[in-house]
Amino acid sequence: MAPRIFPLVKVLTKVGVAGGAVYVAYDQGLLGSGEKGSEVLSKAKAAIPPAVDEWMKYFGWELPTPPKIEFSPCQAWNSGVQTTMSALSVAPSRAQEYTHRGWQYVKDLSK
Repeated sequence: MAPRIFPLVKVLTKVGVAGGAVYVAYDQGLLGSGEKGSEVLSKAKAAIPPAVDEWMKYFGWELPTPPKIEFSPCQAWNSGVQTTMSALSVAPSRAQEYTHRGWQYVKDLSK
């Protein structure tokens, strides 16, 4: 009985954590407009470092200083969207090409 319950508990835990993450993201406005998301990101940037410092003092750990990274989430998002849309736009012709190649390969094997 126990071996059957453990995978179920494991899956339910993963689904709960993922669902909670989506709920928090929606509740904070991350899934809304870009301006709202930018506002929430700036709030998180302001709130997370003091919280981490407090926890590190509580546990007595010391973290190295984080590196400064010049990264624009907007540019990365736009690049990802453009790449995805480009791939989706050529998908039908690529599928036709790969199907043709597959049929040609099968024909060559049957000779």
